[in-house]
Amino acid sequence: MSFKRNITSMIQNEKRTAFILAAGLGTRLKNLTSDKPKALVELNKTPLLKVTIENLIQQNFNHFVINIHHFGEQIIDFVNKNNYENVTIEISDERDFLYNTGGAILKALPLLKDSKIVLIHNVDIVTDVDFESLYNKFSDSDDVVWLLTQNRDNKRKLVFDDNDNYLGRLNLENNVYDGVVELNDNFKLLSFSGLHFIRPNYFSEFDLKSCYVFELYKVLSKRYSVKSKFINPNYWFDLGTQDQLKEAELWLLSK
Repeated sequence: MSFKRNITSMIQNEKRTAFILAAGLGTRLKNLTSDKPKALVELNKTPLLKVTIENLIQQNFNHFVINIHHFGEQIIDFVNKNNYENVTIEISDERDFLYNTGGAILKALPLLKDSKIVLIHNVDIVTDVDFESLYNKFSDSDDVVWLLTQNRDNKRKLVFDDNDNYLGRLNLENNVYDGVVELNDNFKLLSFSGLHFIRPNYFSEFDLKSCYVFELYKVLSKRYSVKSKFINPNYWFDLGTQDQLKEAELWLLSK
């Protein structure tokens, strides 16, 4: 299923693709998602999906894939009603089965196969990260994945060696670590931002299944370059809860 605007104009430009993960149930937002998907929850009266798409269009992304599940038909209606010129928007339909973050990429591969690089963007992340610059730098690299990371006070960390290679995940609450290399003090413990760049052709070796994306990255990191790219934007919000949503609304209004 796809929605296309001015395709001739788009073809003349480089395809820059973003895969927006919008299929989550949004259970932490409670009553806000009882009658709508998380992607259409509003931030200062603007749906999160609209915030994300328009931010990325301003940064020269022109091809969007959006996965849907919970109230997915509302996202289809939203796309139909919004006139995004010179942009292609396609739907990866998971209404019959939710594939999780890793399976979502595998499910969407037919829509991503012509894209050399894809930005993966959680719909509930709002930030002023310079994605255009990062896209260009990733394109110039030989890396297969960039995990955009930060220093934040949270309990679930990603582990990287001193060359920024991904090693695994560490839960600081129970000290469960899923890496194959023993932890040492030289390793970096960083927080995942919900943002990552991938080269989708490397994912074609996986069978379609429901899985977390870090299960795929663990396999890929054994043979390819899966790295941390540290970011330090002016603002970054994870809007997974009503309190986080209100905090972001107040901060953005104050600026």
